[in-house]
Amino acid sequence: MPTPLVDWLRAQDDETLAVLLRLRPDLAVPPPADLTVLATRAGIRASVHRACDDLDRVTLIVLEALVVAGADSAPVPLAEVRRLLGPDVPGAALSGPLAALRERALVWGPDDELSLVPAALDVVPRHPGGLGRETAGLAGSSELPGMLAAVSPDERRVLDALAAGPPIGRSRAGSDPDSAVGRLLTRGLLVRVDAETVELPRQVGLALRGDRPLGTVDVSPPDIGARKRGADVVDRTAGGAALGVLRQLELLIGFWGRTPPAVLRSGGLGVRELRRAAKEMDVDETVAALLVELAVAADLIGESDGVAPDWVPTTNADVWAAGGPELRWSLIARTWLDLPRLPGLVGRKDDAGRVIAALSESVRRPLAPRDRRRVLAGLAELRPGTAPGSPAALRDVLAWRAPRRGGRLRDEVVGWVLTEGTVLGVVALDAISTPGRVLLDKSDGLVGALRATLPEPVDHVLLQADLTAVAPGPLQPELAAELVLVAEVESAGGATVFRFTDATIRRALDAGRTAAELHELLAKRSTTPVPQGLTYLIDDVARRHGRLRGGVASSFLRSDDAVLISEVLAHPDSAALELRRIAPTVVVSPLSLVELLDGLRAAGFSPAAEDTGGAVLDLTDKGRRTAPRRRAPGRTGSPPEPGGEQLAALVSRMRAGDALAGVRRDAGTRANGGIPDLLRSAAAARQRVWIGFVDGHGVAGERVLEPTSVGGGVVEGRDTVEGGLHRVPLHRITSIAMVESSSNDS
Repeated sequence: MPTPLVDWLRAQDDETLAVLLRLRPDLAVPPPADLTVLATRAGIRASVHRACDDLDRVTLIVLEALVVAGADSAPVPLAEVRRLLGPDVPGAALSGPLAALRERALVWGPDDELSLVPAALDVVPRHPGGLGRETAGLAGSSELPGMLAAVSPDERRVLDALAAGPPIGRSRAGSDPDSAVGRLLTRGLLVRVDAETVELPRQVGLALRGDRPLGTVDVSPPDIGARKRGADVVDRTAGGAALGVLRQLELLIGFWGRTPPAVLRSGGLGVRELRRAAKEMDVDETVAALLVELAVAADLIGESDGVAPDWVPTTNADVWAAGGPELRWSLIARTWLDLPRLPGLVGRKDDAGRVIAALSESVRRPLAPRDRRRVLAGLAELRPGTAPGSPAALRDVLAWRAPRRGGRLRDEVVGWVLTEGTVLGVVALDAISTPGRVLLDKSDGLVGALRATLPEPVDHVLLQADLTAVAPGPLQPELAAELVLVAEVESAGGATVFRFTDATIRRALDAGRTAAELHELLAKRSTTPVPQGLTYLIDDVARRHGRLRGGVASSFLRSDDAVLISEVLAHPDSAALELRRIAPTVVVSPLSLVELLDGLRAAGFSPAAEDTGGAVLDLTDKGRRTAPRRRAPGRTGSPPEPGGEQLAALVSRMRAGDALAGVRRDAGTRANGGIPDLLRSAAAARQRVWIGFVDGHGVAGERVLEPTSVGGGVVEGRDTVEGGLHRVPLHRITSIAMVESSSNDS
């Protein structure tokens, strides 16, 4: 008599059941009431499919062999499975896959009676093992070897072709009884499916394959072809990439702060706007799509409010920009790891033939974080500084480990993860970096891991005669802030090049710096002499800067030089500024101060803004900002893995539910004078009881209690199913039964 799955589960210890729930977390959602519910869920088709997604190629072949052996309908011995797998799979290689199937409750029973969940038929190919269906007329036929020995060469060629798989063939000659196919049909070695299709019976296929009924089975995983890159080289390369991606995100935030692109009516970002962003960041459109997706996912950029929303930096972007490179990178890296989207899809066409836009719903893939971690985990298995022989080699290994995972984009996702990880510095030279390992492990040392890969911040620059400064590494934060104020970044990388211009010097002066302070900064921070041209540039801009002073009247303009005020009023462009002289050295305008100063600068003057105390006022445009939108963490598409304590509680609950279901059928003792005595006996013996009762609202209920005291018309005890102490009035108890103890009870 075959053992049902539920009985097999009842016979397992609590640790085995906990492993099952850990490997198949969907079985625990919602928590099963008892082991009967667990066994039912374990055989559901969708759950079986999910359980098989984690199986490697050899385990799936073992599953296929069990299907061919018919273990889904009747128990089969392990010897039959070994016979089907042939000499390529020795006993040692079979024990691991069989244990994996048992742990997931896909297979159960002893080795001489292996049973398989019927839903496994939907997991294996349509023709398991490349074999056709069994034909009743050939079952157990002792004449089959002789029939095969008597076939002609042309008939043998037909049989060998179908035996190699698939077992289905098309032939119009089958209607001719004198053809090879016709003769095989007549003798029952082929079976007709329709007018043009024939099928090779399973018994014939097995006989033709000899000692390898399922064909050649390769139990060894593909060779990944590891190549040594050097851990230091990988980490240094990754550190440079991390600094580069931070610079590119800064450019994106600044660009969209000045000229935010519109949100498409269908959602997402237009192709032209993506192209403009890519040009601004000096990257290709594929990398631009990745950075845009990350900036929005990290809440550095969001949709503005309004009828026609734009993609605008949030106030979080300013907080992020104020942090050190390690903190900024850790946010971006974690966002990428958990991003439930595939930026690699941007630019492709969807099923309707439309181009997939960045930030659109078509890029969303809830299982992307799981697949991303799987690729990184494959790299992390190699020694530090070691890379696979090629991306294709990594794809082959991952496909061998989980052939059913990833769908039609499985191989492409591997390439996307390597490319995106390289952009971010998680991967370098196809090897996972030290920060990448820490990121994958979810440990708290991510900031320190990146800091160790970055070169030490430098406190100096190299000034050059062409009005540029070269930073030979990452600058100290305070020096970097000063240089960004007084110069523009011309190129970034291992060394950053800054360029000084009239506009950048004026910007520094507008922010309150004086010419003397700029000279002192450059002389102190440069290891090369300050070029004479740069000194002249600073002095020339400073000489013209601030001679005009603006305020709010709506705005005013003042100068110690009355002749300069007259020159401004006489300028042809001054008419648009609506200036009015109220004193020899003061004029006012109805325009805002920003408009007034912009107009004067366009006319060739160099005014400065001042506050009420006469100090220089910084009116630099910081760009548009919008409020951050807190988003819930992206779901990975599968139930979260329960913890050890939670699993133990689930198993205990199912055990108690099993006991409750058993005693419920036998509960017949009605409320009478003997119930208090029965409860006192249970309390004295520390034995559990099942009670049925009616609460104060007239609703029937039930509990499994371990009574601790009985008196005063009330029984008090611990609920062994739901936990906690409960009190039940004796007059409300309608039925009661003793619960037998079990060796598996928690």
